[in-house]
Amino acid sequence: ADYLDNGNNKMAIQQADKLLKKHKDLHCAKVLKAIGLQRTGKQDEAYALAQEVAALEPTDDNSLQALTILYREMHRPELVTKLYEAAVKKVPNSEEYHSHLFMAYARVGEYKKMQQAGMALYKIVPKNPYYFWSVMSLIMQSISAQDENLSKTMFLPLAERMVEKMVKEDKIEAEAEVELYYMILERLEKYKEALDVVRGKLGEKLTSELQSRENKCMAMYKKLHRWPECNALARRLLLKNSDDWQFYITYFDSVFQLIDESWTPPAEEEHSLEGEVHCSIEQAVNFIEERITEESKSSRPLRGPYLAKLELIRRLRHRGCNDEHKLGDPEELMFQYFKKFGDKPCCFTDLKVFVDLLPPSQYTKFIRQLLDVIPLAAAAENEVALPGDIKALQQHLCVVQLSRLLGLYHAMEKKQKLAAVRELMLRYRHGLEFGKSCLKTELQFSDYYCLLAVHLLLDLWLEGEEAAVWQCLTLLEEGLSHSPSNAQFKLLLIRIYCRLGAFEPVSELYSSLDAKHIQHDTIGYLLTRYAGSLGHYAAASQSCNFALRFFHSNQKDTSEYIIQAYKYGAFEKIPEFIAFRNRLNSSLHFAQVRTERMLLDLLLEANISTSLEESIKSMSLSPEEDDIPWKDLRDNRDLTVLFSWDPKDRDISEEHRKLSLEEETLWLRIRSLTLRLVSGLPTLGHTIQPKNSEKTAENGVSSRIDTIRALLQQLEAAVDSGKKFLEQKIQYPVLGPPPTRMAGFFSNGSCQCQTSLFYLVSDIYELDTNGLEDSAEIQERIGNSFKSLVERLTDLFNKCKGDLIEVRDGTLKTHPNLLENLVFFVETISIALWVSSYCDSVLRPFKSNLQKKKKKKKESSVAMPPVFTHFLDYVTELQTLTSNVIDHIKGLEIILTALKLEELSLKDTLLLQEEKKFTKTVQGKVQSSYHHSVQEIGELLKKRLDTIKKLKI
Repeated sequence: ADYLDNGNNKMAIQQADKLLKKHKDLHCAKVLKAIGLQRTGKQDEAYALAQEVAALEPTDDNSLQALTILYREMHRPELVTKLYEAAVKKVPNSEEYHSHLFMAYARVGEYKKMQQAGMALYKIVPKNPYYFWSVMSLIMQSISAQDENLSKTMFLPLAERMVEKMVKEDKIEAEAEVELYYMILERLEKYKEALDVVRGKLGEKLTSELQSRENKCMAMYKKLHRWPECNALARRLLLKNSDDWQFYITYFDSVFQLIDESWTPPAEEEHSLEGEVHCSIEQAVNFIEERITEESKSSRPLRGPYLAKLELIRRLRHRGCNDEHKLGDPEELMFQYFKKFGDKPCCFTDLKVFVDLLPPSQYTKFIRQLLDVIPLAAAAENEVALPGDIKALQQHLCVVQLSRLLGLYHAMEKKQKLAAVRELMLRYRHGLEFGKSCLKTELQFSDYYCLLAVHLLLDLWLEGEEAAVWQCLTLLEEGLSHSPSNAQFKLLLIRIYCRLGAFEPVSELYSSLDAKHIQHDTIGYLLTRYAGSLGHYAAASQSCNFALRFFHSNQKDTSEYIIQAYKYGAFEKIPEFIAFRNRLNSSLHFAQVRTERMLLDLLLEANISTSLEESIKSMSLSPEEDDIPWKDLRDNRDLTVLFSWDPKDRDISEEHRKLSLEEETLWLRIRSLTLRLVSGLPTLGHTIQPKNSEKTAENGVSSRIDTIRALLQQLEAAVDSGKKFLEQKIQYPVLGPPPTRMAGFFSNGSCQCQTSLFYLVSDIYELDTNGLEDSAEIQERIGNSFKSLVERLTDLFNKCKGDLIEVRDGTLKTHPNLLENLVFFVETISIALWVSSYCDSVLRPFKSNLQKKKKKKKESSVAMPPVFTHFLDYVTELQTLTSNVIDHIKGLEIILTALKLEELSLKDTLLLQEEKKFTKTVQGKVQSSYHHSVQEIGELLKKRLDTIKKLKI
């Protein structure tokens, strides 16, 4: 066992063998040997050994635990249940084995059996947790039941009765048990009963979370629309803590609900169960004013009351009644708020919510008013006034962010924008003084100045200013050198490098972000969207694996979390874990990465290192199976991960999100159908007795061509939807979601090429079934297809021509679309070769039969059917075309190697010395990335060329 722990698996196997020589029946040694075998990749041997031991139904702890470890490593948790079912039969009173059995069922989600196992445990050892394990398993059956009705009429009422029994017998001990009761009643929509539980004696047990009891009461009051109680409770809680924002929201919601219902308090008795209720605007106004008065006496400044006042104004305006209640002028209130909290980083986000209370005509005046109260000092007359300390810097930064939000920067002319960029960078560099003592992991105080400058340059770039994008990269690299853990700098660099088609620097930047857990799903798209499409095949494989590893391990991890939740009685967390697992399983990103990963593998391996058939087998791909949950696809991308200070009309909207999801789904459909069509090719390559229809049906081959034809129709439909979608010419904000590769796929002609290749498959199949005689028409059709394919592929190649980097008036212009087109070309030619080798496998037997006939008849005049010449011409043309592309790529390599970028007299003399250094770095990175892309594409094409050379019938 020690050897296994240290990862020395071979020694472990040897030691186990020694032991087994002496004691043949030492079960545990056998299992430890099996673990060693499993870890050295000998799965089948390990499984056979394990089954030998399992068949004996062991009941010793060591064997059971060792087998559990082994089955887990084999990803066969269902075998653990069999193991403990047998052990429990033999040792029926073992608490330990019963609880292991319960947990084994939990791992595989067998809720009904969990319910029974829990009760069996409770009978042996009447401990409360075991009883409630059983109750929870009923809730799980109700959650997983497809039939809503069944869960409301059977599982939940049964769970409710089980808990009520314990309540009646006064056996409820722990908070978790009360939580569970509440959960059942809430799911049964028995809100009144749930409220009684929380307010009653049982509710006193709810102590582990702050305000757990109050929050649950509030939730029930809302469900029951009991607004007086909502209001009174929120009011009471705000008197305790006037900084708790969620209660202000409930307080306002309930006040306006009560006003709309014209509710009045009863004359005699209490207003409500929770005490005094406010039901008029006057009361609300006074209540907020009192909170502000109270705040001024408190020892530390609280933001809540001041923001609540702005929130109330906003709601009153919304209802069209702010004039009669003079809460004050929003502009003045925001100004006062800034004076109080302007040096806190949260000041901007606090005020952002309320800027629409200002009339646009007042924007400039408002910003000037804020600037006037910041202590800035200029060294000389015409110089920029700078802050003397961090406090003043934070205040100034807040104003700059607000100016951007109010659109003041967007309204500037190009010259003004450039001047603003200079000033922002000056302030950024000056601010670095305050952060000299910062650790590497801390951000510099002035980082936002740099980001804002970059945003201004991005505006200029979108307006057609080519040099601006290089300056963006330069400033971001400079920022990153001072603030190496600033995620915003890294994310923005990733986006811009990708827009320029340079993937090489991106992998490194992404891994330095050190994305944790769920982030592989929420921000992984930034990497995987460009991974395959820019020709860095090795890095693309790596980034797909990285993402997939997270999704696969999550399956395993979640069942561990669920088991821990049972052990510690954190029942309300269990449905959350299940929902989390479902959210990841139906993640759009997961489906995309899976599909692209398999296409990439085929591209790099099929018919190069292994045959197409073997590659497809190793991925267990089959054309009939579609494993993407189209109906439940969830877009878990975080599209606001890049900070933006843009006004609403320029920022990412709900509409953008919807469109982006639609586009991503359409593209995924095209890609997954392409993958399934390719996976159908090897299934066709079986020789068939010509014209013998009964035979064909028996082999099931004819149904295979039907599958392919059906998929082809689906692909046509998906392509049509894609084209319709693109007609809308959607422009996402530059920091919004990156567009898919769909537009390029259509415009460069790859789409037409790939579709016609799959039609060709259908024709060749027909030729195979009909034979060479009387099939002149099919042969001609095939010949024409070959011709038009070569023309289309040549067109596609023409769209790959041109320089990747060109120098125009001292500025660099990049053409990343040429790279994307090249990558599509390689993919399309690969599909062409897979189809050609199918064609080859059909024509070869025909040819050898003809040659046999020739020999028999000893005539030289047996005419060769035209399809052979068509095919040979086609293969020769493919070979020539591929050689030409390889030459073109060599040319690109030579140009990229010879390009001396640093000699560009960076004619923007405004660049400082330090900036020049970073500009050089940036240009070098792009150049080197292109160089690698071109190299990898070239290498892959050379391997494909070797395959073409083998296609000579």
